[in-house]
Amino acid sequence: MVHAYILIQTEVGKAAAVASEIAGLQGVTTAEDVTGPYDVIVRAEADNVDLLGQLVVANIQNVEGITRTLTCPVVHL
Repeated sequence: MVHAYILIQTEVGKAAAVASEIAGLQGVTTAEDVTGPYDVIVRAEADNVDLLGQLVVANIQNVEGITRTLTCPVVHL
């Protein structure tokens, strides 16, 4: 299982709607709107890196109001 944090920038005033829509996607464990340089932080999981990439590119990035994403896979050192 691969876990990642996805940092999302949105259009002005869209953070709550984006977080709400993303929270309903399969593979998303949490989606919260936050303050700072990013507007939404998502925790996601998938069986492997390829499926995680598909979740981000095919599902999350297609949510209306998103301007940029940054995916940060969790590593166990």
